[in-house]
Amino acid sequence: MEKKSFPLGGGTLTIDSDNSDIELVPADVEEVEVTRQVDGWVFLGNGPDATWRMADGTLTVKCDAVASDCVARHTVKVPRGTAVTVEDDNGSVRASGFDTPLKLRSDNGSVKVTDCTGALELGSGNGGVVAERVTGKNIVARSDNGSVRLELAAVADRVEAVSDNGRGEVRLPAAGASYAVDAKSDNGDVDVAVPTDEDSRHVVKAVSDNGKVVVRSAN
Repeated sequence: MEKKSFPLGGGTLTIDSDNSDIELVPADVEEVEVTRQVDGWVFLGNGPDATWRMADGTLTVKCDAVASDCVARHTVKVPRGTAVTVEDDNGSVRASGFDTPLKLRSDNGSVKVTDCTGALELGSGNGGVVAERVTGKNIVARSDNGSVRLELAAVADRVEAVSDNGRGEVRLPAAGASYAVDAKSDNGDVDVAVPTDEDSRHVVKAVSDNGKVVVRSAN
């Protein structure tokens, strides 16, 4: 296991990752602190070769080699107050405890966020997307091939859960709010059991092309 710190200028961190699981942690640190663990094998040549570098607010973490298998895990401690964007080509993304906006996507892996209070934009090309105990005003999640499950601990202005191929589930606080709900599935049941009002400013969209859609109370 290796550790390294990178200075960050500005209030936004972008992470460009490939072949790595990413865990994000807000912390009382002045720089971005990264811990990595690299595993894999090589059939020909040297490697696996893991790289990490920071340039213009973008942290690049890669795990590559010729004729090999390379898998890495990076735990990233982020200075508090920093918004984070992650683009991961192959690996899971996890984040917990943030009060800033998060934009997290994996092309091939799951995405999970817990106990966050900022706006969320979550996505996976091939994997499930989960948000638990979140309180942001704007929560948007999509999976091209996987389930989407959102559990809100406070009433939001905009909630979207969209899956091209998987179950879509939204759990909402029922007390003191009604919702303008757009829930549909091209191939699956639709279950809506929250107070509804088409004129409500609290808008919920839950859509699946192929899977059940559920919008219910989290209480």
